[in-house]
Amino acid sequence: MHQEKRVLRGDTPEAHALLADGWSVIARSWGAGLLAADVDGERFRSAAAGGIPGLTLRELTADDVAAVLTLDAATANDYPGDIATAHAPLTPRSATPGAARRAWGAFVDGELVAMTFVDVDGAHHAETDFTVVAAARRRRGLGTAVKAASIATLVRDGVTTLRTGGSAENAGSLAANRSLGYVVDEEWWTLAAPVPETHAS
Repeated sequence: MHQEKRVLRGDTPEAHALLADGWSVIARSWGAGLLAADVDGERFRSAAAGGIPGLTLRELTADDVAAVLTLDAATANDYPGDIATAHAPLTPRSATPGAARRAWGAFVDGELVAMTFVDVDGAHHAETDFTVVAAARRRRGLGTAVKAASIATLVRDGVTTLRTGGSAENAGSLAANRSLGYVVDEEWWTLAAPVPETHAS
């Protein structure tokens, strides 16, 4: 039986009304903002340095689509948090960066091992779609480094407000974003409807 789910901000009357009606919170996620005026240039230069031998950080182009699709396929099942933070597999079209959908990658000895994709809305607002690191390369600061590189470039290009988010289950992602200056200002709940009782006949 399909269980109905809804994603709502945790501070809304509607979310609490559903809880009172027997719905349950099955996942939590967060949203955070960063203003260009609060970007610490030295912090970002340090984060983007990475400190990993053979590391190159740069903006991705259409020439990188094959590598993007390879990394995306390898990490397709690595997004926690249920429907609120689910990641749709990339297609050749959605893996191709452009003016409204920019991307940055971390390469180690020529291999793409981390990437972040950002949707740019107009001239001054950007929101991270996703950031991912190859499983064997995690916990080395690559996610922070690639995101720092993206923010530094976007701010240089005139973006003034940036947003990001993620699953509350991914403590590493939350810590990385806070280290870059993001301030968590939203909590989202994924709620599931109660499952009707079934009675044997």
